[in-house]
Amino acid sequence: MYKIAESTIGPYGVSPDERSLEQLLKSSVVVINKQAGPSSHQVSAWLRDLLGVEHVGHGGTLDPNVTGVLPISIGKASKVIRVMQESTKEYICLMKHRNKVDFVTISNSLEKFVGPIYQIPPLQAAVKRELRIRRIYEMEIIEHHLDSTLFRVECEGGTYIRNLCEDVGSAIGSGAFMEQLIRTKSGPFTIEDSVSLIELSDMYKKWKELGNSSILSNIFRPLESMLVDLPKIEIKDSAVDALCHGADLGCPGVVSVSKSMMRGQLISITTMKGEAVALARATVDSSEIADNPKSKGKVAKLERVIMERGTYPREWNSK
Repeated sequence: MYKIAESTIGPYGVSPDERSLEQLLKSSVVVINKQAGPSSHQVSAWLRDLLGVEHVGHGGTLDPNVTGVLPISIGKASKVIRVMQESTKEYICLMKHRNKVDFVTISNSLEKFVGPIYQIPPLQAAVKRELRIRRIYEMEIIEHHLDSTLFRVECEGGTYIRNLCEDVGSAIGSGAFMEQLIRTKSGPFTIEDSVSLIELSDMYKKWKELGNSSILSNIFRPLESMLVDLPKIEIKDSAVDALCHGADLGCPGVVSVSKSMMRGQLISITTMKGEAVALARATVDSSEIADNPKSKGKVAKLERVIMERGTYPREWNSK
């Protein structure tokens, strides 16, 4: 982080790690280990009914027969769930071959698919079927037999692994297809962070009976945990409420900025206590702010306000 200005933390707001369970039940994310059978929408609806909340959302669709990591936003955290939908994903896939293929052939073929690839969403996908580019970051063979390959793939959000298997099979003439798939990572969340629907239901009912919040303390996570992979700008308390009313961020309100931030990137704007204020699009590189910290220009254009108005005192005048 580039430290831009010194500022004193005021007696407002609350650090995400210090929120009560009651607060988290109104705005948080739960990482579900989805079982085969229900759709992502059905899992979200079940959780909505269990918790009695109005708004839920899921961080990237999993087909009914696909299992693994499914982040679900609760309440007001649904404002930022799209960040999870676009985040990097990791899968373990079992790919079957109709025609036998040796290890060297499949290994060489997978290497060629690392990088940008072209895909058209399948017919059953709930998105527009048009050609688009997705990036494969890494592929690793875990185990291979003549008629099957177990491999790990790390890829851009929105990549269709079913299509990837079919394209690999077409390239080497093996007639490959996806037999089984598990998502092991979504953004910052891994399979080790997840909990099954049955486990969550049992813990929630136990909490309702006993009133011991520690039962669920590690299940409901602050919405900020979805934003940890984004570049961040930390702002002064005096600037918070202006942004909550829709104002773009100017350099005078900045306390610190991630060194990795680049013009055009989606970023998170936070208070000095780490609370998410808004999602925004950077209009400058981080170095431009560090080199000219007294500039009065805009540094970020708001895309989505997260924090409620009045959380921090108003210290600005409308014109």
